Amino acid sequence: MLNRNLSFLSRLTTFFKAQSSACAGGILDYLTMILLTRFCGLDYIISTTIGCVLGAVINFSLNKTWAFRSKTQPYRHSPAKQFWRFGFVVVSSILLKISGTYFITEFVFGNDKYYWLSRLIADGIVSICYTYSMQHFWVFCKEKKMVQDN
Repeated sequence: MLNRNLSFLSRLTTFFKAQSSACAGGILDYLTMILLTRFCGLDYIISTTIGCVLGAVINFSLNKTWAFRSKTQPYRHSPAKQFWRFGFVVVSSILLKISGTYFITEFVFGNDKYYWLSRLIADGIVSICYTYSMQHFWVFCKEKKMVQDN
């Protein structure tokens, strides 16, 4: 029972670390989008894309070195393979976020006045339902523990 509780606590800690990493990347991402749209006059879709890329760099770095890192269990894949897998997750995540932002902005709100709220909603859904799972189980997965027979 104690091992199960520790395992659950460990998974919960990893989840919150990953969410913190995503939050740090998200803050840079979101601020970039607002600054480029409001003060540089870029279209919200272009500024969303640029913000997503910058946020992804921060997110990868924090996830690899802090959120998913384990002192006792090495990663299953090399850093290069992690990078390419992360790239796939980021590109698909960006496409999902942009599509979600567009869909909510245009079809739910009916204008681009609330693009920033659309972005928050789309990001939340994509981050929790897609990005975390892909990073945890596919990008930063660990070597399987070998069980020895006695």
